[in-house]
Amino acid sequence: MKKNVIVSLADSNYYPLLDELVDSIKRFKESESVAICILDAGLTDDQKQKLQIKVDEIKSAEWDIEVPGYKVRGKEWLKSQVSRAFLPKYFPNYEKYLWIDCDAWVNDWNCVELYFRACENGKLGITQSIGPGYRITSKVNWLFGKLAIIKSQNFKHAVKSKIGFDKARKLAFAPHINIGVFSLEKNSDGWKSWQDNLFQTLKAGNIFGSEGLAINMSVYIDNLETEFLPLNCNWITSNLLPKYDEDNQTFVEPFLPNNKIGIMHLAAGIWKDKKDMRLNKEIEIEIKTLTGKILNKSLRFSN
Repeated sequence: MKKNVIVSLADSNYYPLLDELVDSIKRFKESESVAICILDAGLTDDQKQKLQIKVDEIKSAEWDIEVPGYKVRGKEWLKSQVSRAFLPKYFPNYEKYLWIDCDAWVNDWNCVELYFRACENGKLGITQSIGPGYRITSKVNWLFGKLAIIKSQNFKHAVKSKIGFDKARKLAFAPHINIGVFSLEKNSDGWKSWQDNLFQTLKAGNIFGSEGLAINMSVYIDNLETEFLPLNCNWITSNLLPKYDEDNQTFVEPFLPNNKIGIMHLAAGIWKDKKDMRLNKEIEIEIKTLTGKILNKSLRFSN
C-alpha cells in the first residue's frame, strides 16, 4: 500500500492546470510509489472521469469550517482555503501528505522527496517567499518621511481578520509563507494548530488568504516546528522569473548556482495583454537563458 500521497484541488475552470500537474507527477517513475488524490471543488463529470484513470482517489471538498454563505456563493473553489487543513479526514490511509496547488507543476522529483523528508517527526515542510533576487519583502506607506504604516501581506490580513494587534505585530515582518506547497505527517500536531488558527481567521477576515494567514500564525506564533525548504521547492513565478537552461532543457533559478526549479508555481498568474497564462496556454513571455539569449516561452507544463 502507498504510504505517501500528493493532493491537489480544482474546479472546472482550473481543470487543465490540474491535469497538467498530474501529468507532471506521473512522468517520473518514482511516482509509482506515491498516491495522487484530488479534492473536487466543482469539476464536471467528464473531467472527473478523465482524472479517475490517472489518480488514486477523488473526493468532494467540503466546508470543514462553517463560513457565511454570502461570502462563498458560486465560488466552490474557495473550499481550498479550508479543506487543505483537513487532508487526513478526506484521505485517511496515508502517512505523509504533500499538497501542491493546481496552478503548480513538478519539474524535479528531488523536490518531492525533500518535502516528504521535511515533514518527518511532526514537522511542517514548507518554503518561505523570500530569497536571492527578491527586492521587496514588505510594503509601507511613509508619513512625513519618517513614520511607516505597515502593509505587509501578513500584517494586512492579520488586522482584517481581527486576531489582535499583538499577534499581528509578530507577523508583520516575518517572511511570508506560501501555503501552495507544503507537507505534513498524518499525526502531526500541525494540523490541530492550523485548524484552530483557521477557525479564528475565518470568523472576521476574507475567505481567500485565510488558510495562509493561519499557517503563518502556526509557525511564527505557535512555534510549530518547521523545516524550511529552498526557494526552488516552491518557485513563485510572479515574484521572480526563472531562467532557462538550454543544454538541459529545463527551468532554473536566475542566480548562481542556477539550481533546477523543483516546483513551478504560477500563483497570482503571469499576465500579458491582460490575459493570464494560467487560463491561456498560448501566452508566452520573454525568458532569459543561461547564455543571455531571450526566448519566448510558456511557464505551463508541457510534455
